[in-house]
Formats: sequence, structure tokens, C-alpha cells
Amino acid sequence: MKRVLLLLSLFVIISCKNKNENTETDFSDEGYELLTDASIYFQPLSSVEMEEPDSNAVKLGKHLFYDTRLSGEGNISCNSCHNLNTYGVDNQQFSPGDVEGTFGNRNSPTVLYAALHKMQFWDGRAQTVEEQAAGPILNPIEHNIKEEEQLVNRLKEVELYQDLFTKAYGEEGITFENALKAIGAFERTLMPKSRFDSYLEGDHSALTEREKSGLKSFINAGCITCHSGVAMGGQMFQKFGLYEDYWKYTESETVDLGLYEISQDEMDKYFFKVPGLRNIEHTYPYFHDGSVEDLNKAVEIMVELQTANDLSETEIEDIVAFLKSLSADVRDEAKQNPFE
Repeated sequence: MKRVLLLLSLFVIISCKNKNENTETDFSDEGYELLTDASIYFQPLSSVEMEEPDSNAVKLGKHLFYDTRLSGEGNISCNSCHNLNTYGVDNQQFSPGDVEGTFGNRNSPTVLYAALHKMQFWDGRAQTVEEQAAGPILNPIEHNIKEEEQLVNRLKEVELYQDLFTKAYGEEGITFENALKAIGAFERTLMPKSRFDSYLEGDHSALTEREKSGLKSFINAGCITCHSGVAMGGQMFQKFGLYEDYWKYTESETVDLGLYEISQDEMDKYFFKVPGLRNIEHTYPYFHDGSVEDLNKAVEIMVELQTANDLSETEIEDIVAFLKSLSADVRDEAKQNPFE
């Protein structure tokens, strides 16, 4: 009997000790308050109701994503500029086009999480990832396909695609629109869970103390004005250089007028789509013109140009540490080229 009582006493002591430790480390008032504040501005991936794409469409889309036959001379694929082995980007300032010696004029954003964005491209000229896919394919500098019919006829000659399109879209078979839908279906699967998602779901230990300090500075500095929600951006346009001319800080070789080039409205000068920040650690170089390689410098520039705050070096470094908690890689299967 005494032995049983002793064991019960030890169990109670250990339980209380563990409870106190958790309260001090994970559930302090300050920690709870930070998570509460963060939950106002951000949401985890699990909060999004995402329809499961048809597996046949995803398989077809993956093949199309990696296929160089989607370019005029057969030199590039979607994966060339949006390499899934490097978090959906090619880490180049401007991506090379299908014709040797040609380059795009804006930095290629990542395709990871792109389906969460309200708009696509730096000027927002497409809304969905399906609509976006058509842009590079028919662009004479990028994929260099002259017209939709050229691609359709090319795909119809491939026995593999005759089978894959039929499985995905039945009698409709090979059409340009179905090719775009399939690419979009594949891209909608490219949304891996990050540590920050776990934190937002209530796991206080998912972030380090420094990352939490960075999160607090990120919120207090006003970065959440543009970078919030599930995608941490991608939902609005904003002027790049609210308080100063951006090119004076980025040392850009060319001054890009942004949305103005489409609208011709003076009020739209230097407005660009706000990029999402997920995987920002890996998707350098930064900004619409890929003018900045270093993430610390990019954060410094954003703080000065967009918030007019004067943050310390430590606060900048803490924000960078927090941003790294947004990193997450896609599954190995997605990174495997089906033609290799």
C-alpha cells in the first residue's frame, strides 16, 4: 500500500513539474498573446478548403510541366524557370527564353503556393494558375509557341499524351484549355506545410525564441499591411517605394513602371503585385527585377521604403530568422522529372 501511495505521489509531482515547464516555455502570457496576434493576421494552410485535384489531371499536368515540347525550339519547360528542385524558381535575375540569348524582363516568381494568390504575374494580368500558364507558353521571349494550335498539334502526335489527356478529360482529349487546366492541377499540389503553419495551429515549440521575436517585429513594423493571410501576400497591388524611389535603394539598372505599363494610368506607376513570402529564404534574387540577392538587405530595403521604420540590426536579423520558418519543400515525387 505504501508503495502504491509513493508511486502516486511521484506521478503527481512529475505531472505538476511538466505542467509548470510547459506553462513557462510554451504557454506564457507573452507567448499566448503573440500567437493570438499572429492568428489575426495569418492563417495556416489547413484553414484553406482545397478541393483534391483529379489524380489523372495531376499526372498529365506534371508531364506537361516538365516537357520541353511546350517551347518552340524545345529548349525550355515550365520547370526551367520554376525549378522544383530549387523551390520553384531558377535563382536567376531574369530567366532565359527558348531562343538562345533571350531573357525575360522580370524575375520569375515561385510556383509554390501560387494557387493561393488572388492574382498572377508581377502586374496581376492573370487571376488563376491555369490562366497564368498560358502567358509564358505563348510569349515569344519565353516558351515561344506561336499559337495555341501549334502546341495542340504537337501534343496530338505524342502517343503518351493521347492516353493521358483521354484519362483526364475523356472525349474532349487534347485541347489547349485542357493543357492549361492540367498544369494548374499539378501546381495546386505544390503547397507543403511549414513550421509556421504548425505554430499557427497551436504548436508553440514550432518556432524558436528568435523567430518569435522576429514575428513580433514583423507585426509591429507594419509588414502585415501587405504580407498577411495564408500566402503571406499575393492578394493586392502596392507601390514599391512608398517613401522613396525604389531604384535608389535597389540600384536597379532599369526603372520598371509596373502596373502603369498595362493601365497607362499615372496613379499606377511603380505598383506591383505584393509577392507571397512563403519560401522567401530560397527564392532569391528579390523584387520584380531580381536586383537584390541578400535577404537581409531586401528586408532592410522594404522596412525603409514601405514602412519608414528605423529597425535595429538585431530586429532585421530576427525578422529574417522568422521568415525562414516559412520554408517548406515539396515532396520528392513532385521533383522527379517523369521523362528521366
